[in-house]
Amino acid sequence: MTLHFELSDEQRTLQDTVDQICAPFDDDYWTRCDREATFPHEFFEAMADGGWIGIAMPEEYGGAGLGITEAAILMHRIGRAGGAMAACSAVHINIFGPHPIVVYGTDEQKRRWLPKLASGKEKTCFGVTEPNAGLDTGRLQTRAEKVDGGYIVTGQKIWTSTAQVADNILLITRTTPREECAKSTDGLTLFYTKLDRKKIEIRRIEKMGRAAVDSNQIYIDGLFVSDDERIGEEGKGFKYLLHGLNPERIVGAMESVGIGQDALARGTRYAAERIVFDRPIGQNQSVAHPLAQSWVDLEAAYLMTLKAAALYDQGKPCGLEANAAKLLAAEAGYNAAQRAFMTLGGMGYAKEFQVERLLREVIVNRTAPVSSNMILNFIAERALGLPKSY
Repeated sequence: MTLHFELSDEQRTLQDTVDQICAPFDDDYWTRCDREATFPHEFFEAMADGGWIGIAMPEEYGGAGLGITEAAILMHRIGRAGGAMAACSAVHINIFGPHPIVVYGTDEQKRRWLPKLASGKEKTCFGVTEPNAGLDTGRLQTRAEKVDGGYIVTGQKIWTSTAQVADNILLITRTTPREECAKSTDGLTLFYTKLDRKKIEIRRIEKMGRAAVDSNQIYIDGLFVSDDERIGEEGKGFKYLLHGLNPERIVGAMESVGIGQDALARGTRYAAERIVFDRPIGQNQSVAHPLAQSWVDLEAAYLMTLKAAALYDQGKPCGLEANAAKLLAAEAGYNAAQRAFMTLGGMGYAKEFQVERLLREVIVNRTAPVSSNMILNFIAERALGLPKSY
């Protein structure tokens, strides 16, 4: 077995290109988007113009035809460029969200949907989580009732990001009552359809961070979805949804690493420049050691994420690695931002130094799209063979 720890020349070129695209979007830009709770349309368009929104989509449908490894590298560079989760969340749903379409959609569906997503002409959102279900997907209550030519959908979803600006929604619903299914996750069906605001009410959720990218509770009342907007077979939507979960964890892990590295760089600069008692505070081990520990933790998370991405791109099982990467990166990113905050002392609380924004934004990765505790449950069961606890 050959282990590769260096990126290829093509992957380094990808890094440089993304860095150049991100450079004009400085701290002032992201501060304004955060303060005004405004979607970063200019940044999204710049990424779309560069051809990066469709990085993991097939070339025949307008994508770049690259792997999840390259998608992770892309999101890592976006994460460390100063925009934090606002920048990452503006584009990442278009990267991993359509994956069930890529894998299970018909040729006609791919031709109809993917080019507009890859080019950035259309945005999508993800309708999965529900207020009374959380991570217990088998308890989803949003119903799709079969009618001539399609389905009528009624229900609600929560934490649907970018619904304020999205054109379409990837929506999972129950088509067979739970009590009639052998498993609770059977009888779920996946659709991709227009976000019809005449039938869907969208209520924005005010939140701690990432104000620039909206999160919402949505209420669906009599939405008609045609048969040709169903992805795959009826009742197998959970299986199709799972195909996008490992890429989501891998991409999200790299975002956490990037944000953590941005925070660490800011904290380190301050530690080197801030003079107290005639010496830089970074000369004190109580300041230097936490920052050094974050460097170690972020590097370890980065390598685990690359391993998970490589396994996925090779078609090998990667559930454990993807979840481990997500756990390591979420904790490392948060700890790096928190340590940078403490390094700056009182100035860490000041918005002009940006660290408080990074801390507010990266903390969400410890809970979404899956919490650290649920990942530990998964690893205890699948890696250690311990009894399932939930």
